[in-house]
Amino acid sequence: MPVQEAPDLLTTKELAAYLRKPVATVRGWRYRKVGPAGFRLGRDIVYRRETVEAWLAEREKTA
Repeated sequence: MPVQEAPDLLTTKELAAYLRKPVATVRGWRYRKVGPAGFRLGRDIVYRRETVEAWLAEREKTA
């Protein structure tokens, strides 16, 4: 059985699990434009993994 790669696009729920934060927190960040940039894909909001990693790196630098 091959090892699965991490998906390039994360749903809000997947991002929340990855960051170990409640889904409501991630949604609040998006609403206030303080979290990683996401975009609408059909009815869903998705986040590019590279954008999330860049956002985390920026947060780490300012901490």
